[in-house]
Amino acid sequence: MKEGIYVINLKRIYWAGRSRRGVRALKFIRKYIARHTKAERVILDNSINEYIHKYGMEKPPRRIMVKVTKIDDKTVKASLAIPIR
Repeated sequence: MKEGIYVINLKRIYWAGRSRRGVRALKFIRKYIARHTKAERVILDNSINEYIHKYGMEKPPRRIMVKVTKIDDKTVKASLAIPIR
């Protein structure tokens, strides 16, 4: 089983309007992980969702550190690399 840590920059999420930044950030994280791991299915842990929406949907963090674990050839699971404070 392979593991890796990615630091994903979410600064581009702030270019658009405020209303759905949290949802767009989660979609961007899923797309980023799929692109870098060549996986067809990406499972996001609930800790990522809690961290993105910690300060509300309009203000997601500027970057996030994610630990990615390969389950099989086409599936990876992503979880938060550092615990939430």
